[in-house]
Amino acid sequence: MPKRTDAYAVPFEVPELSFDEAVSLAADTGRISGDAGPLLETVVDMLDELGRPDEHYDCLQIAGTNGKTSTTRFAAAILAGEGLRTALYTSPQLVRYPERMEIDGRVISDAAFAHGVSAAVEAGRRINAARTAAGQRAYTITPFDLLTVAAYVVFAEARVDVAVLEVGMGGRWDATSAADPVAVAITGIGLDHMRILGDTLGEIAAEKAAVIKPGRIVVLGEGTHEPEVQRVMDERCEACGVTPLVVTHEVRELPRHVGDMLAFATATRRTTYEVRFPKPSYQPQNAACAIHLVEAYLGRQLSPASLQLSLETCPTPGRFDIVRRRPLVLIDACHNPQSCENFVSALDEVDEDVSKRPLLLIAALSDKDVSGIVRTLVPAFPRFAVTATASDRALAPGELAQLVAEELEREGRAPDGLLSVYDTVADALDALTEAGEPLVAAGTITLAGEVAGLLRS
Repeated sequence: MPKRTDAYAVPFEVPELSFDEAVSLAADTGRISGDAGPLLETVVDMLDELGRPDEHYDCLQIAGTNGKTSTTRFAAAILAGEGLRTALYTSPQLVRYPERMEIDGRVISDAAFAHGVSAAVEAGRRINAARTAAGQRAYTITPFDLLTVAAYVVFAEARVDVAVLEVGMGGRWDATSAADPVAVAITGIGLDHMRILGDTLGEIAAEKAAVIKPGRIVVLGEGTHEPEVQRVMDERCEACGVTPLVVTHEVRELPRHVGDMLAFATATRRTTYEVRFPKPSYQPQNAACAIHLVEAYLGRQLSPASLQLSLETCPTPGRFDIVRRRPLVLIDACHNPQSCENFVSALDEVDEDVSKRPLLLIAALSDKDVSGIVRTLVPAFPRFAVTATASDRALAPGELAQLVAEELEREGRAPDGLLSVYDTVADALDALTEAGEPLVAAGTITLAGEVAGLLRS
């Protein structure tokens, strides 16, 4: 159950940044240095300097490749429905940086965001000054380090009961692991960030399984059941002396149209929960994982009525998300072959006729399994527009278009007339909107975010 402590205050004076200054620091990807290596100690020392704001509430941590954002959101919604003051930390944002931090289902204010970043910046400055004075190398503080520490401060000052934290990458060295979560969940494992985490499912699973530690509640989602991954999880749990909760679910009713209700059931150690919510077919396994995690954390059965309402009304931005209806624009943040397969399966359950589907607007990041993404998405759509997002990791439109063309030719479809190329997302949206073209945007989280930002601004 949640800990309740005295009010938290930053233990030193904080020079306050403006919101624009805070965003500029958060977006400064040039601060990430490959020379620094994975240093969790950076965040630990910053939190120590700040008087450990993360110890003023309980933390639940969600790791994995696929489904972790949705699982994090579902868990936070369920906790709030059970009456707890709940914080959510997730990444990346779709449109604006404050979206990464929510309290009781509301994005924090710009002022709170700027204050949290200001406190993190000053903590970093103070520890680096001390290290330099002691003849030690100054830490390289990454934007994710900065944002994670900022979130811990904001949540402590808001006196939350519990915070649900989405791992940014991996788990072993992730900034969210600087806290001491009382419970962790691991969702699906896929080939992602291979240049950093490893080339095989086993290597990647090992990085994510590092969040399993003695004394913690451990929930293993359905995406961990693949033999190579399950072996890694079982070995880690045995080494830590913990017995994991293993998630399963059963779909009772599929949606017939986008936005229709889907019914599923999941059996925990205490009871069987039955839920109906307006989500695509890939979401029940994530909701089920959240249910197991929250029930185990609270140590009691959940209220069925509160659970139903919490899941039915929980937003999942960028996941099968309609951001415009005329002409239709649907975005999905699928960003690796596994999540793309889930997305395509959800489309198939609504309508299997590929010829009737909208055009696919696709972009990808160069550090992903782009060939796998293309092989999964191209057969599911009749026509294509290729672009690049503003990310410094974006794959050039020409390179992506070549991969799409090769896949079309492999299928026996001539690329001429089926494929167009645009330099930017804005250019693509302008041209397709002028033509009255309905579209689905998928392939990377950054594409979903840019489309949402352009259409909702």
